[in-house]
Amino acid sequence: MSNPPQGDRAGKIVRSTASAVLIVLACILVPVTVITVWVHDIALDTDRYVKTMKPLATDRDIEDAVRHRLVDAVDVRVNGKQITTDISNWLKSQGLPPRAADAVKALAPQVDEAANAAADQVAKRFVESDRFEKLWVTANRTAHSAVVHALTGKGRGAIGVEEGTVTLDVGTAVEQVKKELVDAGVQVASHVPTVEKQVVLFKSDKLDQFQDAAHALDLAGYWMPVITLLLGAAGVLLARRRRRALAKAALGAAFGCLVVAIALVVARRYYLDHLPPTVLSEPAAASVFDTLLRFLKDTLRTVIVLGVVVALGAYFAGPGRLPRAVRGWAEQGADSTARWTGSHGITTGRVGTWTEANRKWLTIGVLLLITLVYALWNNPTVLTVVVLVIILLAALVVIALLAADGRRTPPTTAEQQETPTH
Repeated sequence: MSNPPQGDRAGKIVRSTASAVLIVLACILVPVTVITVWVHDIALDTDRYVKTMKPLATDRDIEDAVRHRLVDAVDVRVNGKQITTDISNWLKSQGLPPRAADAVKALAPQVDEAANAAADQVAKRFVESDRFEKLWVTANRTAHSAVVHALTGKGRGAIGVEEGTVTLDVGTAVEQVKKELVDAGVQVASHVPTVEKQVVLFKSDKLDQFQDAAHALDLAGYWMPVITLLLGAAGVLLARRRRRALAKAALGAAFGCLVVAIALVVARRYYLDHLPPTVLSEPAAASVFDTLLRFLKDTLRTVIVLGVVVALGAYFAGPGRLPRAVRGWAEQGADSTARWTGSHGITTGRVGTWTEANRKWLTIGVLLLITLVYALWNNPTVLTVVVLVIILLAALVVIALLAADGRRTPPTTAEQQETPTH
């Protein structure tokens, strides 16, 4: 045998190298694309952002943290010592023995505690009420141009961003608590001045760097998914063994998303371990972190599962010993089922024959249809992938059963007449 021409060998090397480079680049860009989609869906979509943050209004950790801050902001201070002294002096003037009158002065701490307890109860009722939830939603919706918050640095309104700190203005909530305190009989609350109390949601000296990165992702967001898909597809098409290349690309994308998911876990722990004292509280900060990144984590998990599923599909469609054995068992099962149904008078007729003749194209069509459904699915999740895989397997089973029955269907009369006799 003669060796292949030098030009052909060089061409194959260039083609293989280009395929590998494109696949690796696509795998690296997959997690970046996921982050880009999250930036667009959460930070730049008012309805999605409000829907994401709304559950925090009923989160127990957030309620407790905001309640404590509201009480501090109202800052009701009743001079219990002065009040009990005045009462003691009045009782003495009324003829009460001095020792008994002086005993009233010991009640000063209880008076202070009663006032603080009243403020705390009012604040607790407020944060657990529908009014606080509506206030929370309204503040987030009306301030969404500011809620682009930590990602653009252009915060204003209820959400503010300045010098690495993201804050929430609770001044409106403080006014509500002041009013309820006055209505509850704590008249001293009416003298509390108007405040613009801010709760620190996030603080980091790296925020400017995050903003620059988010801005770059925002600009590239419209094209990243398309570019990543085209790079991956080109890499697979250029490969000599495309099925193997597809499996590697899918596993590479899954691995990239797994790395980002692990990085988020590490970042969460690092952030909570280094909370500045001005932040709400560790449980509340954890709730904000988890809620804000929930869809990003869901998408990463979805891509990981999808990558594994695609890789397994490519593997079991290949020429390996195990894939051939599995396909053989499936065909034997389909043939046994077709024989059993045929023995009971159940046949598919021309449908089965046509399915057997066009099985390859039917399978490709089903795969393309499932892929299209996934591509058009709004915010797919792991459950979406599982459901579509089940539907795909069910469709392939139906095709296999129809094809098996088509193989055992006897030829028609016309076909028999065309068969030459010996």
